[in-house]
Amino acid sequence: MKRSIIACAAFVASLAGAAAAADGATTLIVNASIVDGTGSPSRKGALRIEGDRIAEVGELSAKPGERVVDAKGLVLAPGFIDVHSHHEDELFEMRDALPLVSQGVTTIIAGQDGSETWPTQELFERMEKTPPAVNVATYVGHGSVRATVMGEDYKRHATPEEIERMRELVEAGMQAGALGLSTGLEYDPGIYSAPEEVVELAKVAERHHGRYISHVRSEDVYFWKAIDEIVNIGREAKIPVEVTHMKLAMKDWWGQSAKLLAILDAARKEGIEVTADVYPYDAWHSDLTVLFPDRQFTLEKAQFALDHVSPPDGIILSNFSPDPALVGKTLEQVAKARGKTPAQTLLDLIDESSGPDDQDSIIGRGMVEPDIDALLAWPFSAICSDGSMTGLHPRGRGAFAKVLRVYVREKKLLTLEEAIRKMSGLAASNVGLTDRGVIRAGAFADLVLFDPATVADHSTWEDPAALATGVEAVWVNGVAVREAGKPTGTTPGRALRRP
Repeated sequence: MKRSIIACAAFVASLAGAAAAADGATTLIVNASIVDGTGSPSRKGALRIEGDRIAEVGELSAKPGERVVDAKGLVLAPGFIDVHSHHEDELFEMRDALPLVSQGVTTIIAGQDGSETWPTQELFERMEKTPPAVNVATYVGHGSVRATVMGEDYKRHATPEEIERMRELVEAGMQAGALGLSTGLEYDPGIYSAPEEVVELAKVAERHHGRYISHVRSEDVYFWKAIDEIVNIGREAKIPVEVTHMKLAMKDWWGQSAKLLAILDAARKEGIEVTADVYPYDAWHSDLTVLFPDRQFTLEKAQFALDHVSPPDGIILSNFSPDPALVGKTLEQVAKARGKTPAQTLLDLIDESSGPDDQDSIIGRGMVEPDIDALLAWPFSAICSDGSMTGLHPRGRGAFAKVLRVYVREKKLLTLEEAIRKMSGLAASNVGLTDRGVIRAGAFADLVLFDPATVADHSTWEDPAALATGVEAVWVNGVAVREAGKPTGTTPGRALRRP
């Protein structure tokens, strides 16, 4: 009964918000410092919202009966776009999307790492029936498609007939409005695909003017070969490609960010539209098997991973269904408690979680700040979280606020205008969204009002549930989902289909 009452209240709030945007009344935001998402300098001014769009920007006076919001000199920017998100996993249970809205995020891009929580059409139908507070766009997941076609027999290259069936599924997703194709080539089942298979499926997305985003085939041992592969996919399929959550996650490669960016710059000079996204943390979040790129689960390979990728005290179990009591513990702590070496314990944990219904995930510390700084500052890198509504990694509740706190205010690596461009205008461009991510007349009224002097992330390893602060107001499709630093209860988010 309690759940149905809450659902009813959310539905009523959603209707109220939609009615407010459609009742003919306009909203005027005055005394704002407008940062428009293009990288242009901030300017003082006002902005008028009519329905779900920005109607005017400039020196404006209130109309009779118009709702007026005094920005009091705060920054008014386009709503932030999380170009690599896993928040959709719990979005329909947490429709207020507080971990996102508290940071100013108004749109998330789902279907990442080759995996779709729901096929495109089903996801969009859910959005229409039970809209959340934020917009959602999605990619077609190569791994999901491959699993549908090949089932448990995926540890091999696909046959021509299987590739043709995969093409049909990618085609269906693109027709439903997906942005393009995503791959997780370091994960099962995508790791077993031939490069030619991926190129053929990327060509399907390209025919619909879609894009390709990839967790590349290796983020450690075979990293440089994996970068060559994504560049070649762009070349062969003639499709824009994005290196998602770009990182140098192996000690052997630390300090080589200039080499990586030189490769990407050369590809762009060749005419390949390659971009990237980056999250501002030195730890990744994945599963146990990702530490074994050859899927050879031997003591020698386990020790190599601990010596070169992430040390035992840097690996934290974030999910372990066979024994939930281990969640939050490091591999070093588990090994000590069991009286075994970390390498043997790593293999044991993989074996213990190998059942068909078992789940495991880990957080691994494996990057260094100078590389993160360089990759994040690359002009074609957007900001992402790669995060979720819940979980132990702080990025799902803090990535965007952390960029504003650390990289703008503290380290001064980015100007405020450039950081906002990376979180809005560039983000929209990288994934192919139009009329989002910028402040101009005619664009959708996805907006965030925040204090650049105080906006901050608070999610930490010790307290991952802590939400960001400093965001005063957020509008999604012209409807306020946050006012005076508090949620309004409205849920005006939409399914965003490829233009």
